[in-house]
Amino acid sequence: MRKLVVGTFVTLDGVMQAPGGPDEDRDGGFQHGGWLVPYLDDMFGESMAEWARRADAFLLGRKTYEMFAASWPNSTDPEEALNIRPKFVASRTLDRVDWNNSTLLKGEVAEEVAKLKAQEGGEIQVHGSGKLIQTLLQHDLVDTLRIWQFPVVLGTGKRLFGEGTIPRSFRLVDTQMNTTGAVLHVFERVGGLKYGEVEVGQETEIFDSESSLFTDSGEIESQ
Repeated sequence: MRKLVVGTFVTLDGVMQAPGGPDEDRDGGFQHGGWLVPYLDDMFGESMAEWARRADAFLLGRKTYEMFAASWPNSTDPEEALNIRPKFVASRTLDRVDWNNSTLLKGEVAEEVAKLKAQEGGEIQVHGSGKLIQTLLQHDLVDTLRIWQFPVVLGTGKRLFGEGTIPRSFRLVDTQMNTTGAVLHVFERVGGLKYGEVEVGQETEIFDSESSLFTDSGEIESQ
């Protein structure tokens, strides 16, 4: 069984839209493209390169595929992972993909990704691909989150965890900070949520999601 690893960049308020440049994604009139760039340093670049080398394959949405396919083939590194390793592309509009070692997924994305995960092999990495990530989260297909968080608040833009994300708990397995204050958090999926109730002078109660109920007011009642 292969792991699906999502890597992304977010602001403090969870925005992931257009980190790399003004024209990367202007959907919704977004005017803050390129917010990540001032925080790049050598440590960040080395971390990203090392991470890409771990990939056995890549899973990309259409926009990210088209952006990568227009730039990464220009790399002079013959061992560049993005150029030589398999790339699976999720798109309802493309009818062909020409970048070396690329395959267009046919059928329902969630079903096709589940099939890929069931195969033998190393980790499948998702880069960028904000819309695709929403589908993966909604179908509980993400095993690892690799999140670079930057000391920026935007107040608007597409967010990493959108409507429809399945409530899940994760375990922090690594954290790093670069010289500009960006922080990497790596989380492994654990499973369902646990809830609790604390009252002054009383014993704290913890219960999992399978043994809890939400009342009409949104409060949780244990069973």
